[in-house]
Amino acid sequence: MENIIMDFFEKYFFSGYNIFNTLVYGILLIIAIFILIQFFKKIDKRPEKLIVAVIPFILMGSITRALVDNGIFEYSWFLITPGIYYIIGGLTIISLLLGLLIEKKIFNKINKTNKEIIETNNIKKNIKKNLKNNLENKLKNNIKKSFKTKIRKNIKNKIDYRLIIFSLGLLGLIYVSINIHQLNFKVIVEVLLIWLILTGIFYILGKKIKIYRDKYNLSIISAHLLDATTTFIAVDFYGYIEQHVLPNLIYSEFSTATSIYPLKIIVISLAIYSIDKYIDDKTIKGLLKLAIFILGLAPAIRNLFTMAIGIQ
Repeated sequence: MENIIMDFFEKYFFSGYNIFNTLVYGILLIIAIFILIQFFKKIDKRPEKLIVAVIPFILMGSITRALVDNGIFEYSWFLITPGIYYIIGGLTIISLLLGLLIEKKIFNKINKTNKEIIETNNIKKNIKKNLKNNLENKLKNNIKKSFKTKIRKNIKNKIDYRLIIFSLGLLGLIYVSINIHQLNFKVIVEVLLIWLILTGIFYILGKKIKIYRDKYNLSIISAHLLDATTTFIAVDFYGYIEQHVLPNLIYSEFSTATSIYPLKIIVISLAIYSIDKYIDDKTIKGLLKLAIFILGLAPAIRNLFTMAIGIQ
């Protein structure tokens, strides 16, 4: 019985992408999004505001996958898709919880200090009311109060749970990146040059087309343009093969991976438009956008570093 189960997983999950495991991964993603929606509602945070904070985690996971592709890290289910998504997702959520805890404790401390200062100021005000001809003292105290308030606001503004997430992700990224001993910068420049030009075009289009004007929407489009560009360069110029089922069928039909561009642009634009138009719940809207962003950037970075490390 155990051998039958292992053979089943080996055939349908550990031997590349197929229609069956693609559907299963899609269902698992939907379930994960539903759970995360409830989670973000409970903590009362906007998921799309994590886009910048989670980038180091995305880079860490994608570079790890690229190192597996090139034989630097030993092949393991936990270091390839979808296992790597579970590992990185778990680490990100732990970092989020830790960031929220640190932020709350520091804010509580600041708020307690604020209350003490307010109480002290109220006592001083009551004393001042009973004094005459103290205009000079009032002026001095108002200046001091304004200065203290400004300092407290600056401290509070610099303490953010997202900074904790970003910092922890950066530590993980550094740890993974020290295993990269060589990079083909020609490939990196080729990809980034095309990507920057295309992102610039959509930035300009944002002045006329509403959905590209929003910074989060532009980030999503940009991430998927990077994914499309790495795929195009890898398949058409360096002999790599697309592993996913649907894109592979499309490339075979058109004999070029440039077909990924209109496919990506149309599908992602329609997805963003639909989310903005038909979803009012800010948590659901934000989480869907964050998920689409990750699904674009993660494979893009993996493709880029797989080529940059592997092509001599």
